[in-house]
Amino acid sequence: MKVLVADDSRVMRQIVIRTLRQAGYDWEYVEATDGANALELLPTVEPDLVLSDWNMPEMLGIELLRAMRANGDETPFGFVTSEGSTEMRELADAEGALFLIAKPFTAEVFRDTIDPFLA
Repeated sequence: MKVLVADDSRVMRQIVIRTLRQAGYDWEYVEATDGANALELLPTVEPDLVLSDWNMPEMLGIELLRAMRANGDETPFGFVTSEGSTEMRELADAEGALFLIAKPFTAEVFRDTIDPFLA
């Protein structure tokens, strides 16, 4: 499985990937520096899952999700972000995100959240 991880913080991308590996997800990971970079990479990377921060320069995560859906791209999408307000969760759900994981997170949180979508 190939996962595109979009976050403007290189350190946070590495933390997300490390935590996913700790959760037992030995997948292939591709990093995007922000939403616009992720959108550029999508056609060549062809990920099975996109994990994105919400707040990024150039293009917000929600804008990335909207652009993907507008392009007919139905790749499964989840947020891993520092904010997890009810409003953000409702908007993410309404726009077609599978989930929103708020930081700080653990390997167990990733497993509990992601495993139901892998079944």
